[in-house]
Amino acid sequence: MPRGGGLMASGARLQLLLALWTLAAPARPVAADAGDGGWQRRGSGAAAAAVAEEERCAVERRADLSYSEFVQHYAFSRPVILQRLTDNSRFRALCSREKLLASFGDSVVRLSTANTYSYRKVDLPFQEYVEHLLHPQDPTSLGNDTLYFFGDNNFSEWASLFQHYSPPPFSLLGTTAAYSFGVAATAGNSTGAGSGVPFHWHGPGFSEVVYGRKRWFLYPPEKTPEFHPNKTTLAWLQDVYPALAPSERPLECTVQAGEVLYFPDRWWHATLNLDTSVFISTFLS
Repeated sequence: MPRGGGLMASGARLQLLLALWTLAAPARPVAADAGDGGWQRRGSGAAAAAVAEEERCAVERRADLSYSEFVQHYAFSRPVILQRLTDNSRFRALCSREKLLASFGDSVVRLSTANTYSYRKVDLPFQEYVEHLLHPQDPTSLGNDTLYFFGDNNFSEWASLFQHYSPPPFSLLGTTAAYSFGVAATAGNSTGAGSGVPFHWHGPGFSEVVYGRKRWFLYPPEKTPEFHPNKTTLAWLQDVYPALAPSERPLECTVQAGEVLYFPDRWWHATLNLDTSVFISTFLS
């Protein structure tokens, strides 16, 4: 994917306000150490969440999975959610809102358009993204009009953070691991706009939720989903999903903070953040 775009002028930055990916989450007064890392919105008013978790998770959850079991049952055939394989408590602490802003607030991050084929890139300071550009989006916005921070990390600049991350202890022969880190926003807004990545596929990998919750939709390689590449996942869930026959629906599950989803090679997948989410993926390429 082409990488372009420099720091935007102030006027142009303001135009991003309605284009950033966001989602609704209940606004509630909580203690500062509530475990959300300071990422969830706080306030006195209650707002309905845009999207609930699925009725039934269709992806198996496994704790204490051995490498031989992983290779035999999942690596080349189906997704799995991994639990308690690594201790990333230190990394999680460093990913709080306060810590990330203190360490990387002045760092320039690259935002990507939220469509299946991400072409447009926008660069701006991480602090500006977090403090000023995480606002509700119009649920009818197209993918190429919305931007999010995921991947395109400057690994040298973010190395002090990544060195504290422990990826799942599983690898595949002939692959190398590459990290992709991101923050997806939420808002206490009753319109319920939700952020996420529309359907796409690539090589195998792991995706860990550090804070928040992320709902996943997955199809095997031979079953291409019905979707528009420039429509958001929220639009797909509202417009297409309800009309799907049970046999046409994807595997789906909501990954909780501290859990890791593994997806095999070439599996179609789309995501939707149910809370403000901090996440890191390990791509095996």
